[in-house]
Amino acid sequence: MTATATRPEGDTAIARAGLRRLLWGRGISALGDGLWFTIWALFFTRVLHLSPALVGAAMAAAGGAALAVAIPIGALADRYSPRRILVAVTLLRAAAAAAYLAVDGTWWFLVVTIAFTAPANGATAVRTALVAGLVTDTEARVGALARQRVAQHVGYAAGAGLGALVLAADRPSAYLAAVVGNALSFVVLAAVTATIPDVPPARESAAESGDAGAARLVLRDRPYLAVVGATAVLSLCWAMLSTGLPLWIARSTDLPLGLSGAVVVISSIGIAALQVPASRLAATTAQAARTAVWAGAALAASCVLLATTAGGAGALAASVVIAAALLHLAGELGFVAASWGLSITLMREDARGAYQGATEAATATVQMAGPAVFTLALTGLSAGGWFLAAGIFLACSAPVPALARWARRTRTSAARPRPGTIIR
Repeated sequence: MTATATRPEGDTAIARAGLRRLLWGRGISALGDGLWFTIWALFFTRVLHLSPALVGAAMAAAGGAALAVAIPIGALADRYSPRRILVAVTLLRAAAAAAYLAVDGTWWFLVVTIAFTAPANGATAVRTALVAGLVTDTEARVGALARQRVAQHVGYAAGAGLGALVLAADRPSAYLAAVVGNALSFVVLAAVTATIPDVPPARESAAESGDAGAARLVLRDRPYLAVVGATAVLSLCWAMLSTGLPLWIARSTDLPLGLSGAVVVISSIGIAALQVPASRLAATTAQAARTAVWAGAALAASCVLLATTAGGAGALAASVVIAAALLHLAGELGFVAASWGLSITLMREDARGAYQGATEAATATVQMAGPAVFTLALTGLSAGGWFLAAGIFLACSAPVPALARWARRTRTSAARPRPGTIIR
């Protein structure tokens, strides 16, 4: 079992205040995210007059860059403190978001898109490392991340609502105002983050090993990479909802297309209400591993139910889709909680940012492939595509407990939480 460290009462109060500010910051950034992701496609094509092919190529390049820089950004947080790196990355993304107002030409668009998109996964890793630096108890860490996810969904929904107004107006001035609003959300996030109590760099020997040493640690930690790699495959559940379900309803059923939107609403409400309670299922490595198994089983069962709706119509088929959506919700809640619990309890405390960067890189890799997986499976195999997806969910989740035990056996004292000192 992982030892639990304690803090002086004053430091605990300061840490709680820092977590509250981080929570507000997460909600603010999600507001900008919801606004941006609602309008970016039309902004690029209608206002900047860029071709869809160019936009797709730039997004692919930015996605590849994001995978490459996630661990290095996390490692920088281990050397220079997560708060400083998070503020710096956030300001970089604010500048890139604003730079879209001055995009003129293909190469400038590519540079701005990479600068804006590539650091996103690394920023998430650094934010998790900052949470881990503020509190040392695993349950407190996972609970704080769960509350941030709730704030993220609330903020994203509000931002998407603003984005819908921009789309309804469909004027260049409205799109430009949305771009400014997105950039300002990053500025506000950076300002809020700067007020959070700082924590010392995770690497006590930073001068000797540096950020490259932290990156090497995680890349050589095969048990940890095996755990987060297997767990990351469960993140296909997001592409299942955003790509697989709408495609299935449109091509293989006679159900109304709006049903997929209703499922998204059910998912969002469920996450907001249940993510914090679900996080309690991942307070230890063993609990998190078991949660990953039942999350995979729930997602597989959801896929099987959806396969039975082929050619379906009416209330009965719609009810089956809703039942599948509830199973999907349970699986997503469990996957996210398990991912947090496993990555936090198995990471080295002297390389928190680098380890969380590896976790984010693994998830991002799966996310890049997710839409293609469901598109090819459901268009090529029809209902059989859902059975294939179910098999993937079961195959990746079943070995997690054994992999987690392997990783736990290889942990050293450097991997265990130690009392931290908050820099006031």
